[in-house]
Amino acid sequence: GPSKGLFTSTNPELRRVIPEVSGRVKVKVVYTVLEAQYQSALTAAVQAINSTNKTVCFELVGYLLEELRDGSNFEAFKKDLEDANVFIGSLIFIEELAEKIVEAVSPVRARLDACVVFPSMPAVMKLNKLGTFSMSQLGQSKSLIGDFIKSARQKNDNFEEGLLKLVRTLPKVLKFLPSDKAQDARNFVQGLQYWLGGNSDNLQNFLLTLVQAYVPSLKGVSFEIAEPELFPEVGIWHPLAPCMYEDIKEYLNWYDTRRDLKLPADAPVIGLVMQRSHLVTGDEGHYSGVVGELEARGAKVVPVFAGGLDFSSPVKKFFYDP
Repeated sequence: GPSKGLFTSTNPELRRVIPEVSGRVKVKVVYTVLEAQYQSALTAAVQAINSTNKTVCFELVGYLLEELRDGSNFEAFKKDLEDANVFIGSLIFIEELAEKIVEAVSPVRARLDACVVFPSMPAVMKLNKLGTFSMSQLGQSKSLIGDFIKSARQKNDNFEEGLLKLVRTLPKVLKFLPSDKAQDARNFVQGLQYWLGGNSDNLQNFLLTLVQAYVPSLKGVSFEIAEPELFPEVGIWHPLAPCMYEDIKEYLNWYDTRRDLKLPADAPVIGLVMQRSHLVTGDEGHYSGVVGELEARGAKVVPVFAGGLDFSSPVKKFFYDP
């Protein structure tokens, strides 16, 4: 039969997390994301909270954007939203699917405790609901977000790179907001930082920040929440390295002093180019496998990454004149 689009044969039900409530407040989160790698990081975050937090637990179910082309998936999505506390969406730029998100979320938005939509098409961005926050409060940054959306729709590739630039600029805007309005706007911007950090710790802190601020049954509860852990936009990553590197000399210094690997001085050097979102969300097993295999065959490997799909920046920065 005709293709239904990427990922539509997968079953969102397989990634549903249902907690043992055990006297805790249960919060149901429904999310729609463009990139599959966020599923496992969100699942890990929720499982960590559910196994350790004595006050709150999460039911979680997620849909990849393309899955919503399938009629039964779309009906399941709408049904999930009926009793959800929180909806999260990100990078929704395909017009016919953006319309489906609006169709499904709009009727329940008033009842949701929070609705967080990171840069997407304007109609989807209007669904944002965090206390008094609205996109218009961000003033000059509203045009920044508008420019980002416009360029993302034209290029259709550099979503993450544009988002990272946006995150650098938005905190500067917050200091101009009146204090009574600033907290909700700050929660949105900080939420975006957690989201782009992408790992389980960042996503745990993002979810706890949201429910602490906006779920009425948790009013007055204060969780221990860390600031967002930020990672470089462009850098060098290795599965055994202690950190991400932003300087090729520092990377090579670490590489050449490794005890587990001794390569001859004239070993071939292979540059790999990777996508940042796979690294920060922990979805990097395929990259680790390639690096390990190349090294086993006697090559020195320099694995670089960038946020979007334009990899010219790390190639220029790290592959020339070390």
